[in-house]
Amino acid sequence: MFRHQGKKRTYAHNLRLAILLSFVAGITNITGLLALKTLTTNVTGHFAYFAEEISKKDFSSAITFFVFTLFFLFGSFSANFITEITLKKYPHLGHVIPISFEMVLLCTVGFLGKVSDISTLEGKWIAFTLLFTMGIQNSLVTKISQSTVRTTHLTGLFTDLGIELSQLFFYKKTEEKKKLKTSIYLRLFIIGFFFVGCVLGGYLYSFIKIKTLFIGAFFLLIALLFDYLRFQFFILKRKKFKQRII
Repeated sequence: MFRHQGKKRTYAHNLRLAILLSFVAGITNITGLLALKTLTTNVTGHFAYFAEEISKKDFSSAITFFVFTLFFLFGSFSANFITEITLKKYPHLGHVIPISFEMVLLCTVGFLGKVSDISTLEGKWIAFTLLFTMGIQNSLVTKISQSTVRTTHLTGLFTDLGIELSQLFFYKKTEEKKKLKTSIYLRLFIIGFFFVGCVLGGYLYSFIKIKTLFIGAFFLLIALLFDYLRFQFFILKRKKFKQRII
């Protein structure tokens, strides 16, 4: 799911990646919204708020919304920077540090965060952390899937889905239609599991509040363990195959 890069990467790898991380993004999205009454998985809305506060000459609030976008950007930068450095020495571990960092940040907010408002210091640091975390995730998943999968916001997904659905009326060759349909199914899975994450997160939030983020961190841990065990299985299988040949 995480390890395969370039030509080694298949549709199945991208599908598993899309299902898992869009689900986590959905949980983070609804938890941030319910806890802070603001978006914490994308920056589009924050630019609108930034412009609104500028027009109202509330420069203090405007700066806050602008900093929100910078934290998402910094998260994206950090994930790719760490991945590039790690890949040079440990090609199979490029994803581990960013994903682990994301897990730690989600757990930190879950442990220390409280229901607040973005106008307070408490609310700001929670929003900064969640936006940074989602920047990490979006950067990592975009890099791994070669820009095929994006999981933290749906605007681009619905745009691409609309384009591809319209292309079904024009693509005539069997191979072209097959490739187009797999892309459509992938986007539907991302949208679907983002929605499932939002609904489940919203339900759990009524019981455990901001600790709902632990659920997202738990699924990331399961994914890392699954990826590690799968990798070890293939190594063991390869060794046994070589021994038979010898």
